[in-house]
Amino acid sequence: MNQPRDFSLHGAIDLGARQAAAQRRQRVAEQGSAADDQPGAQTGLIIEVTDETFNADVVARSRTVPVVLDLWADWCGPCKQLGPILEKLALEANGAFILAKVDVDANPQLSAALQVQSIPMVVAIVAGQVADGFLGAMPESQVREWLGQVMQLAEQLGLQSAGASPAADGQGPADALAEQPSQLPPGYPGGYGDAGTNAVFTEAQEAMERGDMDTAAAAFEKVLASSPGDPVATMGLGQVNLIRRVEAYDQASARRDADERPGDALAQARVADLDLAMGRIEASFDRLLDTIRRTAGEEREKARQHLVSLFSIFPPKDPRVARARAKLSSLLF
Repeated sequence: MNQPRDFSLHGAIDLGARQAAAQRRQRVAEQGSAADDQPGAQTGLIIEVTDETFNADVVARSRTVPVVLDLWADWCGPCKQLGPILEKLALEANGAFILAKVDVDANPQLSAALQVQSIPMVVAIVAGQVADGFLGAMPESQVREWLGQVMQLAEQLGLQSAGASPAADGQGPADALAEQPSQLPPGYPGGYGDAGTNAVFTEAQEAMERGDMDTAAAAFEKVLASSPGDPVATMGLGQVNLIRRVEAYDQASARRDADERPGDALAQARVADLDLAMGRIEASFDRLLDTIRRTAGEEREKARQHLVSLFSIFPPKDPRVARARAKLSSLLF
């Protein structure tokens, strides 16, 4: 399955398409918010997301319930085939996940951040992280299977859906959550619905958005102090530490040092950090795996430890982490 998680900002913006999209949005507003008449809109099961609302409607919300992004455009034929399938499954799930629809023409910043190169593109956001995704229209059976995998990951991370209940026909994605009790991290006080913990996560998210990494780190560390191993706090703290490191690097100097000293684990780790921050995830992992392959002793251990620390930034079931772990095991044993 394709993993659309390269966040580098690039590509030209079609201003004509953006203007047309803006005109469509204006027509909807003039018609009295026709989008509110869409099935599921009133209950928040299906929402429209923009560049401005992404953090609140997707990132923050994904910390308590999975959010599935449907990136589409009015001119895209396959989008019109896939969209109704996603909407049907969102209604069936009844809150097990939120379907967030993104008009790529009207929201160029978000499209660039997700490096949208073709549509339809579907991305699952779980606990503030891109967990999985696919490109192109798929039949309903395959979309159901993919959603089941997303639900399993959400359950492993302890997320609780907003009023989820099984579909009447017993085939909806909510079944994956309904059939088994929630598997929360040991010692977690009340799961991710806990008001105090959610407040801390909100504080951390807001601090990161304004660039206050110290406050964000302190918030995540507060959760980890009371609940060691909390997956969301672990990922959040890993992100903060990555941002702190990258901001301290001279990128040109770091890449030059890595080229000149291929056996220097710290030099390779700095470039791995830079690649990861730019969304080049597999390149980041492969750099450290290559360093482990060519080094021994202390340098090899430094590279191994840094690679493992980068794994903590991602959900436990992330397929890129799984592949890198498998390669690491083959190198070490």
